[in-house]
Amino acid sequence: MKIPFRFLLIGTLLLTLAACKTTSKNSANSNDKASSKERTFVIETPYGQMKGRLSNLTPLHRDNFIKLVESGYYDSLLFHRVITNFMIQGGDPDSKYAKPSVALGNGGPDYTIPAEFVSGMIHQKGALAAARTSDHMNPTKASSGSQFYIVQGNVYDSLKMQQMTTKISENAKQKAFQKMMASPEFESAKIRLDLAKKNNDKAGHKQLLDSLNQLAVSRSEYKPYNAEQLKVYATVGGTPHLDGDYSVFGQIYEGLDVLDKIAKAEGDRNNRPKTDIRFSIKMTN
Repeated sequence: MKIPFRFLLIGTLLLTLAACKTTSKNSANSNDKASSKERTFVIETPYGQMKGRLSNLTPLHRDNFIKLVESGYYDSLLFHRVITNFMIQGGDPDSKYAKPSVALGNGGPDYTIPAEFVSGMIHQKGALAAARTSDHMNPTKASSGSQFYIVQGNVYDSLKMQQMTTKISENAKQKAFQKMMASPEFESAKIRLDLAKKNNDKAGHKQLLDSLNQLAVSRSEYKPYNAEQLKVYATVGGTPHLDGDYSVFGQIYEGLDVLDKIAKAEGDRNNRPKTDIRFSIKMTN
């Protein structure tokens, strides 16, 4: 059975998921491409156009998107999953001829795209990002070959953003610690922790655990938001809890009002709009 390319936040879209922000692992060749002109595209919808650009910092996602667009892959597909104040999702080829009320989200090519996380590319309003299957099925966070979403999100005041970043930081530390302790390199440390606990050596257990936690923090790829990014989430808005968990590879720079109109669409229990919203994409340079 195919697993739908959905998010890990289906039930809770606010502060329940915190994701580690990571830096890009692209090669020097990718950095060279970053200096070239960005490719642009237009999404035609019943509500108007959305114009966007693709990032050269995510070449795998960029090139795949261009290939699909130029082949006509996205012609007359549906935004099959729409959630107000969160995002609109499309790119399932099964949506082209789907009957009303049919659940969508399983379709796509027979490949995935390796994750491309870039610390400077955040889930601000209008961000174009790749959908993917859940962590337990997809621990490397590889992206769907065709399904994407466009962020609507919310505006976060300073208090909410502080709460969010605290959760993200703590979650990043936990992930780094778990990953570290799962390594054979730390098997002896796990044995020492268990032995200290068995012998009721609370001081020794705490000292060793604190040392291991500090080491995990030093190994974590988490980077705090800078002032500019915090300002974006406080003014433009977005979904910061997705940063570092899904690959952002572009940005809508014109037509955010169209995004807002689509995001208001009434949906069924699967968040599929009750009235079909079709779109087509064309490259513009």
